[in-house]
Amino acid sequence: MSTIQKGDTVLVTGATGYIGNHVVYELVAAGYKVRGTSRDHTKAQFIVDAIEKKFGKGHLEIVDVPDMIAEDAYDEAVKGVSGIVHLASVVSFSTVADEVIPPAVKGTLNILKAATKEPKVKSLVVTSSSTAAIMPVPNEKIVLTKDSWNQKSVDAAGKPDASAYEIYAASKTEAERALWKTVKETNPPFQVASVLPNANFGRRFREKGNSTGDWILGAYTGENKAIASVPPQWYINTSDDAKLHVIALTDPACNGERLFGFAGTYTYNEILDIFRKIDPSKDFGEGVDLGKDLSEVPNKAAEDLLKKHYGHGWTDLEESIRQTLAPVGSQQMKSY
Repeated sequence: MSTIQKGDTVLVTGATGYIGNHVVYELVAAGYKVRGTSRDHTKAQFIVDAIEKKFGKGHLEIVDVPDMIAEDAYDEAVKGVSGIVHLASVVSFSTVADEVIPPAVKGTLNILKAATKEPKVKSLVVTSSSTAAIMPVPNEKIVLTKDSWNQKSVDAAGKPDASAYEIYAASKTEAERALWKTVKETNPPFQVASVLPNANFGRRFREKGNSTGDWILGAYTGENKAIASVPPQWYINTSDDAKLHVIALTDPACNGERLFGFAGTYTYNEILDIFRKIDPSKDFGEGVDLGKDLSEVPNKAAEDLLKKHYGHGWTDLEESIRQTLAPVGSQQMKSY
């Protein structure tokens, strides 16, 4: 299969999201033009401004895709693109499974269908999630493989008392499984890969709406300590995550692969220790012992790809936390 070339246009769905912002940035930094999708382009001005401030005009355009599950939702957006990164998903965290799982699956299949209609497409990357393979279970050693699926959450999502987190995890599981099932059945004429990132921490392009990055901000300011109740798990720096997407899109060796974006484990208490190093004068309260994530994951291949293409491995937890807390705009002043 031929690969996309520098200067080609890449479609990025969900470009206004936390990970999407970084994927746009890294693609432009790598020499590609980006067409990003948003439900409402007026809400994407912050990322347009950031890209233009760093790289100048002409690198990013935003198009509206108001409903990703509508028939032929992406048919116009894919015209003329050579690559696609599909990040858009259902993040309503509804406790009604039918409002989350079918739309997530439909959106993924819609982008795959649209890709087959555009003859220029050479590569498609779908953003899955760590939760498509596993739900964090403290103090339990779980060994993941590239063939691991989170069937436990899929089963739980069918019950009346299913949590929003379980339903979200089930949606990511079923969407990615549907992707690979359809790819196997249809054998599309382009490269396909998926990226499974865990909790993302790192630089921000806007004050709020940074997903797991907001966990860190809330805990640091004391405004929201939701992370204190989240089971310990793995993390990834958002810049590393975005770079994995660029690699998955452009490296032919990634065709058919699931790249596990698991940099390292963290606990709430470890995050508090980092906070205290950053500001020793501030009282961040007592820690909470929620145990540790003992899972073993197949993440070496992804780190090796980072080293091969970018010259570095995973960004450590402390640096990722410091970047998350850095003022918005600092990421525009330097190259990662």
